[in-house]
Amino acid sequence: MSQDSAAVPDAARKLAARRRREIVAVLLFSGGPIFESSIPLSVFGIDRQDAGVPRYRLLVCAGEDAPLRTTGGLELSAPYGLEAISRAGTVVVPAWRSITQAPPPAALDALRRAHGEGARIVGLCTGAFVLAAAGLLDGRPATTHWMYAPTLAKRYPSVHVDPRELFVDDGDVLTSAGTAAGIDLCLHIVRTDHGADAANALARRLVVLPRRTASDMGHQRYLDRSLPEEIGADPLAEVVAWALEHLHEQFDVETLAARAYMSRRTFDRRFRSLTGSAPLQWLITQRVLQAQRLLETSDYSVDEVAGRCGFRSPVALRGHFRRQLGASPAAYRAAYRARRPQNGGPEPALRPERAERPERERAMLGAGSGERYAAAALAGHGLATAEAAEAGKPQSDAYASRLPESPVGRGPGRPVLPGQRERPVG
Repeated sequence: MSQDSAAVPDAARKLAARRRREIVAVLLFSGGPIFESSIPLSVFGIDRQDAGVPRYRLLVCAGEDAPLRTTGGLELSAPYGLEAISRAGTVVVPAWRSITQAPPPAALDALRRAHGEGARIVGLCTGAFVLAAAGLLDGRPATTHWMYAPTLAKRYPSVHVDPRELFVDDGDVLTSAGTAAGIDLCLHIVRTDHGADAANALARRLVVLPRRTASDMGHQRYLDRSLPEEIGADPLAEVVAWALEHLHEQFDVETLAARAYMSRRTFDRRFRSLTGSAPLQWLITQRVLQAQRLLETSDYSVDEVAGRCGFRSPVALRGHFRRQLGASPAAYRAAYRARRPQNGGPEPALRPERAERPERERAMLGAGSGERYAAAALAGHGLATAEAAEAGKPQSDAYASRLPESPVGRGPGRPVLPGQRERPVG
């Protein structure tokens, strides 16, 4: 869901005379995921005026010195460098190669300069980390891939991270969630610039839904037992593991603090510093997620589910469940079973107990079509491609298998999000 950009003062920032919104610069780096990189190239770089889609002018820019190698081992040669960004009124940063690496300073300077001159800056997926490193997300709402939202919130505490949104439009700075949500954000930009008819025509050409919401994709169901990767080496990791194994028991944050040999205040502060979330909210979220699993995979009554998830009463379960997911446990189970295939058919695409997998995302466009979509887009926009000259090239760890991450806390002054109230678990 996009934010109301009209309410954002920065949205009125005057665009420099030499910049025009329809000139779109896409900033590419070595090690970037090929699919996310190809999304803005296909949306903004192909002339579809015959289908009623207004034309954009695309500038594909290298964000650092060549060669640029993608995660698939291809070498790219971008036709422009950072200097071309000075002409663009829209600058798109696809997924960054690794959330543990700092972006090149020259690229960050170019982004700051573009934003200062009124350009619209867009971060797709982990591209939000590049925008945050440039200071463009300070004090703003933003989203990113759900796995990395807690890390973004911890590293940049002034950013108001909401991993439940497919994209966030904050006027002159926009961010999207993981992978396919980049298409949603690019369609939103076309809709903002040229209206619903143009965006719908483009969606038909791309064979995607013209407008999705997080609820359409069960996006909240990806927010599983996740914590930032850094917690694995912290003493609190053992306490967290114990909590996840004993969700069926009635315990509170004081119990966790005692197991960590800390006072409640110290434990809260330590937990927040590691995860960006309050321990009580994290615990409630895990109990609700466990309730989801049981509602989907068992025939336990709602009362029995409440007991097996550590809630002191069914009333407590219903309250927290509705606040986080917008439906009662009974309604959720009924809707889930109505969607579930009959007669031994394949299981639903989205299951909360399983991590998101790349093949699921490719399935949205047909088996294997994600790679074909990406390769065709790259080939059509002045990007020379070649296979890597030697084996063993390091690949991006931006999508490496990790422990999934959980919802994060909100920044100061932000509205209360569903399920983020500090209430007793029971």
